[in-house]
Amino acid sequence: MNVSIKGSGSYIPSLITPNEAFNSHEFLQEDGAKFEHDNSVIIEKFKAITGIEKRRYAPENMNTSDLGFLAAEAAIKDAGIDPETIDYIIFGHNFGDVSAPGAQGDTLPSLASRVKNLLRIKNPNCVAYDLLFGCPGWVEGVIQAQAFMRAGMAKRCLVIGGETLSRVLDPHDRDSMIYADGAGATLLDIEDPHGGRILSHASQTHAFEEAHYLFFGCSYKKEAPKDEKYIKMYGRKIYEFAVTQVPLAMKKCLEDSGVAITDLKKIFIHQANEKMDAAIVKRFYRNFQAPVPEHIMPMNIHEFGNSSVATIPTLFDMVKKGALEGHSIQKGDVVMFASVGAGMNINAFVYQV
Repeated sequence: MNVSIKGSGSYIPSLITPNEAFNSHEFLQEDGAKFEHDNSVIIEKFKAITGIEKRRYAPENMNTSDLGFLAAEAAIKDAGIDPETIDYIIFGHNFGDVSAPGAQGDTLPSLASRVKNLLRIKNPNCVAYDLLFGCPGWVEGVIQAQAFMRAGMAKRCLVIGGETLSRVLDPHDRDSMIYADGAGATLLDIEDPHGGRILSHASQTHAFEEAHYLFFGCSYKKEAPKDEKYIKMYGRKIYEFAVTQVPLAMKKCLEDSGVAITDLKKIFIHQANEKMDAAIVKRFYRNFQAPVPEHIMPMNIHEFGNSSVATIPTLFDMVKKGALEGHSIQKGDVVMFASVGAGMNINAFVYQV
């Protein structure tokens, strides 16, 4: 029983926000104190660590569900299927539809239901639900979808990952430069005789001490309204957690697949931070006492920033369609998807194209 990725699609907003746009921001420390360095120094250090030079923000008239719909529409077209034959729509996100910076997230109805409505699917047996799993939400959505399919509950599933993080940012927090907007989608199928197959998966939640490494908190600007909440994180703790735990989960996932480390062609890892991602992959290969191959890790964070749940499906769509220079995948290639995020959650799956 082979679960294959029959189609993929993505929507990258057209509004480009370069690092220079943050020169006029008043960045503050957690206690509200100013930094001793001016913004040009802060931005330069930020770029050196994360690799981010630009990011994309959604236009004011579009919400996360709109981005997800456009990505889903593209994935359905790529798969060449009738949307009425979809059994599940799973939408991974974190904050729902946020109409404007500081606005309350809207999740009623679910974003998956909104996408189903926009796709004009009439079939009531097409079940639509949202998945809150942090940045690894799209990967977890694929893992859940393939479980439904292997259990005989579904033949086709649409899995979407989307976010508009630009609307939950504290403008006084320098971490705000990390985040971006976007959406990606994949159509999974169990009846494609020429399709690929998911070979293995792994999922973990580390919440004993790590649950609140990412959280919703007040602005660093003391005069800001206390009822407005923004995405916050303990960056150093997340980095140390990720480079320690993610390679171990990836190792188990690859071992469960039965694939040799030398046969792995690409690793599609959550576009969180260039240095952190490189450290994760390096430790993963070290666990097998193997060198890191060139071009194993596609990256688009430099141009698109960190769009949370959307980073992996948009990256995969680009590589699959030859839109990322220096990277491609061919039929028969074995690739890995891996992510880490709020929770703290980790997951991965191995796929043969």
